[in-house]
Amino acid sequence: MNASKQTAATIVLIAGALAIGTPAWSGKDGKQEMDDTKEAVELSKTAKVTIEQAVKTATEKLPGKVIAAELEKKHGKGAWEIEIVGANGKVTEVHVDADTGAVIDTEDKGAHKKST
Repeated sequence: MNASKQTAATIVLIAGALAIGTPAWSGKDGKQEMDDTKEAVELSKTAKVTIEQAVKTATEKLPGKVIAAELEKKHGKGAWEIEIVGANGKVTEVHVDADTGAVIDTEDKGAHKKST
């Protein structure tokens, strides 16, 4: 293969990779993800409770293995959402107030909210 054909083939491969690997934020759902990230950054500026403190509080409320933690707006205020796999194998979200450190509520993943 000569140099110009090899260059053209490389460009086609790169263009294909870029088309397939477009960033998640380029689509409608991706915009929501960007908005959520921006909101979390803003909430982090005022949150008094660290992620470590929130995880500790959540696991005291519901022992298990933490698989995810994120800062988001819940119940009209900043809250840590800690996902925990319990001994029963089910995933439960524990919402911890980012200002007070209190558990707001728990929610079975994919289910409706249940109170604390």
